[in-house]
Amino acid sequence: MNVYTMYFSPTGGTKRVVDILAGELGTPVEMDFSLRGQNYGMYRFEPGDVCVIGVPSFGGRVPPAALSNLTKVKANRAAAVLVVTYGNRAYEDTVLELRKAMEGCGFKVVAAVAAVTEHSIMRQYGAGRPDNRDRRELAAMAGEIRKKLLSPRTWKDFFVPGRIPYKEFHTIPLIPETDKSCQRCGLCAKRCPVGAISRKRPDRTDAGKCISCMRCVHVCPQQGRKLNKMMVFAASMKLKKACSGRKDNELFL
Repeated sequence: MNVYTMYFSPTGGTKRVVDILAGELGTPVEMDFSLRGQNYGMYRFEPGDVCVIGVPSFGGRVPPAALSNLTKVKANRAAAVLVVTYGNRAYEDTVLELRKAMEGCGFKVVAAVAAVTEHSIMRQYGAGRPDNRDRRELAAMAGEIRKKLLSPRTWKDFFVPGRIPYKEFHTIPLIPETDKSCQRCGLCAKRCPVGAISRKRPDRTDAGKCISCMRCVHVCPQQGRKLNKMMVFAASMKLKKACSGRKDNELFL
């Protein structure tokens, strides 16, 4: 079977989980769906293909930019393994929303995984995840998924958590700003998945477009984009109870 990875992964955490799972299923062809301005409609799959599709949970929902890009492909009943990552708080309606969207554009969803990654803003939550324990768990999950993929006649419907109507989409309202180390190279503007950073003035960010995905912070070679420390601290304290303790990875099959 041909294996493909399709991921929206602004800071790389989702991609790491997707790579672990897909690597156990075959030698995947990678497709980054967090690049703005790409012709995602050119991707076409066949019924025998397997697509491992990964997104992060933003406030318990799929980022709209991810849905917009992923639903442009021509699925043609290819098998889909869904991956939702979250920063050790909760993923709420994300798995169900992703499943409905992928089935709506023609995928046959055969399994789903919810996995913890390091929080992209408050990195003390889920720090270092996926770690070695996670990798072992994800590899074992991939083994169970592979068994199902190899026995299509036994495929049955399965439960994933979530509610309809979905919760209202919100992200943490923290907008990265430039400091004196910014060289205005424009890489952040080029890599921003929603076009929130001006290409002519990369020190300017459109707060109305920004989804606080932290890709600009992640890719800046000068570490010239940062968040307000006091605001991050306040947000961390607000989420401390919800994000404390080690959350488990989950397989829905």
